Amino acid sequence: MTTPHRICFQLQVRPDLLDEYLQRHSPVWPEMLAEIAAAGRRNYSLFLGDGGTLIGYYETDDDQAAQAYLEQSEIATRWEAEMSRFFVGLDGRPDQAATPLTEVFNLADQLSATASDDESE
Repeated sequence: MTTPHRICFQLQVRPDLLDEYLQRHSPVWPEMLAEIAAAGRRNYSLFLGDGGTLIGYYETDDDQAAQAYLEQSEIATRWEAEMSRFFVGLDGRPDQAATPLTEVFNLADQLSATASDDESE
């Protein structure tokens, strides 16, 4: 079984466009949802903090392949072109230009490692 890669990223939504950004995600185009799933991204969530700080999270087996799929998708290209104006300091498509954050803790991984250590004793 392949262990999924957990990807987390941060973007900054322009405060003056925050209400419109939220409206655009309630709901997202059905064809865009289908493309995200077809790319191999799952368990995808966006979280909004104070001042427009946006944290995204998803899991995938191969993030490079998922990115390549979405880069070639006409639907994703159209969606990302419309979304790019919502973000501060972003150079390029939001789905391609967001820098992943570094994971420093995962409960399941550490519990699994602890269980493996206990079994080897």
